[in-house]
Formats: sequence, structure tokens, C-alpha cells
Amino acid sequence: MRRIVWLAAAAAFLLVTSCSSGSEAAVPSGPDLLAKSAEAMKTVKTVAFTIDTKDRPSVPVRHAEGVLTSAGDAKGSLQIDFGGLQEFEFIVSGDTVHFKGATGGYQTMTREQLAAIYDPSAVLTGVPQLLAAAQDVRSEAAEKVGGSDAYRVAVTLPQQALVKLVPGVQQGVNGTVWIAKSSSRLMKIDLPMTGGSVTVGLDDYDAPVTITPPAS
Repeated sequence: MRRIVWLAAAAAFLLVTSCSSGSEAAVPSGPDLLAKSAEAMKTVKTVAFTIDTKDRPSVPVRHAEGVLTSAGDAKGSLQIDFGGLQEFEFIVSGDTVHFKGATGGYQTMTREQLAAIYDPSAVLTGVPQLLAAAQDVRSEAAEKVGGSDAYRVAVTLPQQALVKLVPGVQQGVNGTVWIAKSSSRLMKIDLPMTGGSVTVGLDDYDAPVTITPPAS
């Protein structure tokens, strides 16, 4: 009887350790995930993006959404808090930015002038550098984001790289990124910071996008 009990206990132990080892092996290392994601993001042609804030983090952008191309053309909307919430629609085509507020028609500025406020093209151009600059990278789990399989990875993102994606960031951030299991592309970034948090979402990769300047 004792032998049977011992064999049963040994079998249970082997089963548990086998399942545990298999679960850990299912999540690749954090540095490998980010390295693959940085390379995958360099091949993106188009993407839809959102930037949302919770509470009042110390950044001027409160909300942004739109679509953009690898050439830097973009269209969408932007909410900025400069002593009061202001909302704009924007179309970036070539070196010209068309924008309008809640009232009135479109006005124009240069891409360089827009970049001083917020450069939407940084969602693509800045992400590979951001991922490459990440420190203290640790895989945490495999889970779903919006119904798609992803890996959750804890990271420390330096301010110098992060500010290109989220203007006004004054600090490095211990955040979390989610990497698509199938494509290695970035799906989501969560950034807790002083006063609140910022969440960046990326979706609809390489979907057809047409960006046309408004009629004069």
C-alpha cells in the first residue's frame, strides 16, 4: 500500500512539474520578444492608433486617434490640454498639415510646426527605437488583447525614447507592452506615471489607407 501511495505521489509531482515547465516555456524571453517586435515594426506599411489618458498624467495629450502610413502621412483627431482642452482634426499629407478646431474650416501648418506639438508619425518611426531602448525587460504572461493572442512584457522605458511617442513625458516609466504572438508587432503600451497613466493601442496593421488633403 505504501508503495502504491508513493508511486501515486511521484506521478502527481512529475505531472505538476511537467505542466509548470511547459507553461514557462510557452512564454519566450522578454529581450527576444522586444528584439523581434522592433524588427517587425520596421516593416509596417499602415496602422491605426489610439492614445488615451486616465486621470491627469503630466502630459499635454489627452486623446489621439487616427491612421498613418510608413511615409508619415496621417489623419485623425487630437485633444490637447494647454490650460484648457482643445480638440483638432488633422490631415498630414507630405510636408503640409491641414487642421481645424471645433469651429471653422481647415488651416495649414508645416509638418515641422506640428511636430513641436505632436508628431503622429512617431507612432511608427519611434516605436522600433523605443523597444530597442527598453531596459529591465521581463516576460510576464501569455494572454489575449482584443481577442488576439499576445505576450505581456514588463519594461522600463527611458524618457528620451518615450517622449517621441508621448510628447511631454518628463520621466522614465516602468510600463507594460503587449506583443502579438503571431506577428511580433506591438499591440498595446501601458504607461503608469505621475498623476495618472497613458495607454497606446495599435491595430489594423497594413489595412488599405487613403489620405487625401481637404479640398481648398
